[in-house]
Amino acid sequence: MESTLFSTAPECEIVSTRILNSPQELVFRAWTEPEHLKNWWGPAGFSNTFNTFELWPGGKWSFVMHGPEKGNYHNECEFIKIEKPQLIAWKRHSKPLFNVLATFESLTADSTNLVFKMIFDTKEECNKLKPFVIDKNEENFDRLQAELNTMALETKESSKQNQ
Repeated sequence: MESTLFSTAPECEIVSTRILNSPQELVFRAWTEPEHLKNWWGPAGFSNTFNTFELWPGGKWSFVMHGPEKGNYHNECEFIKIEKPQLIAWKRHSKPLFNVLATFESLTADSTNLVFKMIFDTKEECNKLKPFVIDKNEENFDRLQAELNTMALETKESSKQNQ
């Protein structure tokens, strides 16, 4: 499945993983619902403005990441493949150029293994970002888990009100 999306070699990939304390369906929602994704996408201190979010193959994702001290970082992406609830893949059209493959594997009813691959055309391009991207991905996943915790609490409160 993965090999047909993007051809790659290990030296051209940055792979980050995290076991999230949330069910697979909730994790997928956090990645695919803009009202949640904007809350956690990016390293600590960043915020987002989404201009376009078309979640289908060929759909566009256009957004601006706002740095905590300064800087606005424009991002243009194209979704390549979506398989609910286990896979999302996209291609970046803004620099730095790379492809992304995010997979979500249900481990238990309340835990999901996230594998996040950044796939570059060359080893040199990959090595330029590798020194700082790994830590920034961890910050991103910390923010994701916080958003998942909020989503779970909202779901629990909503189901109490509906009883």
